[in-house]
Amino acid sequence: MTIARYRTAPRRLLPAALAFGLALAIGAATAQDNRLPDIGSSAGNVLSPAKQAEYGDMVLAQLRHEGYVLEDPLLDGWLRDVGQRLAGASDRPQQSFTFFLLRDRQINAFATLGGYIGMNAGLILSAEREDEMAGVLAHEIAHVTQQHVLRGAEKAQRDSLPIMLAMLGAIVAAQQAGGNSSGDATSAAVMTGLGLLQQRQIDYTRDNEAEADRVGIRNLSRSGYDPEAMADFFQTLQSVVRMNQGDERARVPSYLQTHPVTLTRVSEARERAAKLEAPTVASTTTAGSNPLLPPGLSIATTTAGQRGQGATGDFGWARERLRVLSADTPAQAIREYQQMRSKEPLNDARRYGLAIAHQQAGQGREALQELTPLAAAHPGNLWLQVAVAEAEARAGQLAQADKRFELLLARMPTHRALALSYARVLAERNNRDAGSRAVAVLRPLSTTASGDPLFQQAYARANEIAGDDVRAGEAWAEAAFLGGRPEQALVQLNNLKKRATLDYYARSRIEARIAAITPTVLELRRQGIKDEEATGRLSVGVRAGGSAAER
Repeated sequence: MTIARYRTAPRRLLPAALAFGLALAIGAATAQDNRLPDIGSSAGNVLSPAKQAEYGDMVLAQLRHEGYVLEDPLLDGWLRDVGQRLAGASDRPQQSFTFFLLRDRQINAFATLGGYIGMNAGLILSAEREDEMAGVLAHEIAHVTQQHVLRGAEKAQRDSLPIMLAMLGAIVAAQQAGGNSSGDATSAAVMTGLGLLQQRQIDYTRDNEAEADRVGIRNLSRSGYDPEAMADFFQTLQSVVRMNQGDERARVPSYLQTHPVTLTRVSEARERAAKLEAPTVASTTTAGSNPLLPPGLSIATTTAGQRGQGATGDFGWARERLRVLSADTPAQAIREYQQMRSKEPLNDARRYGLAIAHQQAGQGREALQELTPLAAAHPGNLWLQVAVAEAEARAGQLAQADKRFELLLARMPTHRALALSYARVLAERNNRDAGSRAVAVLRPLSTTASGDPLFQQAYARANEIAGDDVRAGEAWAEAAFLGGRPEQALVQLNNLKKRATLDYYARSRIEARIAAITPTVLELRRQGIKDEEATGRLSVGVRAGGSAAER
């Protein structure tokens, strides 16, 4: 599959669109009242969990639209597994969370309303082990479960500072500060702005930070991670500051700007960790001990030297995959590994990363040369098996690739990363039989993938090749909506609705989605925000629907 679409972050940000995403979930409940609602003195009285989730969803959609989100099925699954384990160990396991990656290599992470937590690639690349990354994630989860985020929004309202303006102010401040994480000052500004949003909108107090540390460390231990990992990563961040020889703006990671680390904070974190019992989690999970795993597959133990026993065993593979996908180009990623190799032999995880870089560069045979011995040394490792199958397909070994995919799929028919990878490899063949098989591979995911843009894109392409233009059109529209392009989605659905060949069920589905998306587009227009690519093509039917909605 195409693991990720390399894209240089755009040099322009649509701050109004992003601000709309932040404001919509708060203000759209009363369309004729432009004021933010009175949140009140008790967190959650007006901003219901559903409204908070709407807020977070719009933020994520706009970040996708601007190209800042790094979406990869294997990495998404790994981050979700770590995050859900930590969230499940909290005192509010019923809280819904959405975890996502941003491609920027600055060290940063943030949480916002609705349990939406973003983590920069740079933070994970700076961590030495999964426990450290989990420590940051546990801290951000605690800001949500302890309602620091929601109470901060209340404070912003009491201070008469609309959340929308707080976000804009953060972005403007970040743009003035600049950045050089990847040679794109605007991208750096947005990522920094998201971090500053925490400080300006949420304005975490020292007590908030102390509580998030305390609760996060406890949940680390409950989840089987090393409770000292949070303090370890604080020290790692301090080392980054000391070693950075760049200009003044580059010396302090964005995360430290919103989460200041002092010697007192580090020592307090170590004291809290020392009071907790050592984590007790089985170090190895095999198919024999876990009926949910297919035969022959295992979750590896944490590597030697890790004190926590709760790590997934996938951190090395995930970090190197992330290193490749967050690079500006595949060629740059290859150069990074060549520089590493000039200093010392690459370990297995880095050889995997180099193979993925070759694969992204269209060098299937070079990728196979790295992957084949690795797969033999780590039998049953899904990261490697998927990569080998992809490399085989792109090296022209189609029958061998299909056999490998089909064997894996027989064991795990609903595994998201596996299904998406196979479907996209099939779609690259661009013939009806391959398209039909791709549709069949993806179908088991369809009931749970309504909010998954990668699934919608893959499903659209598969149906397109298979000859089902209606299903393809619906999926392309859904992908546009999830990617922060609701107006474009509406245009596509209205064009699709004009087809005389639609059956009753298809027409009903399309009309239902038009009805659901139209209020969002109308609110965008009231805010003066238009999708330039879709403007002028919006059908009369949509405008008529808008009038009905306004009535």
